[in-house]
Amino acid sequence: MARVITVSVVDDDRMLLDGLRAWLGGVPELRLVATAATVGELLGAPDAHPPYGFGATGHSPPDIVLLDLVLRDGSAPADNIRRLLRTGSRVLMISTVPDRSRIIEAIRAGADGYLTKDHDLPTLVAAIKDLASGQGALSAELAFACAYDDSPARPRLSPRERQILLDYASGLTLKSAARRAGITVHTAKDYLDRVKAKYQQAGRPTYTKLDLAQRVREDSLDAG
Repeated sequence: MARVITVSVVDDDRMLLDGLRAWLGGVPELRLVATAATVGELLGAPDAHPPYGFGATGHSPPDIVLLDLVLRDGSAPADNIRRLLRTGSRVLMISTVPDRSRIIEAIRAGADGYLTKDHDLPTLVAAIKDLASGQGALSAELAFACAYDDSPARPRLSPRERQILLDYASGLTLKSAARRAGITVHTAKDYLDRVKAKYQQAGRPTYTKLDLAQRVREDSLDAG
């Protein structure tokens, strides 16, 4: 029997919440466990400490939180994302518009995916399942935003630098990454050192393989 994925929604649009309840109620693999108008309401209290209200109510944090990008309480999306991530949930941003700069900001804050609200139910369900399985939700909006991200904080990587970064950060040894690229280990290390130097210059130091994997995720380098 497949594991049921628990989902919560943070959005202050009551009509959308009612629609999601009806939608997700018909998907046996998913269970909607909570809805709230703000992150503070979902977590139990704005200034609560871990377990952020969930433990206090006897409930575990949901596997996935669908988070509206802009809430009426004026909260910063990046702060909302970080608070939810600290509970152990993964975060899928939902928004009415594909704002490129906001998409990039959300991903850099740790969001695991981004969808606009005009997607159909199968697309939403597929994204939730992808996140629950440990993948990212690579939507067309996210791919577009990353392809045209010209922020100074995102280094310009050459195709070979990107290839070595992706292979090495995915778990390959440098020797294996070099073999796959058809170059020497020394040359592969040179490319990797250039990648680290570019991130250093961009103000995002990257020292370890875990750091590199984090940069790949933050910049959605594997999105296209």
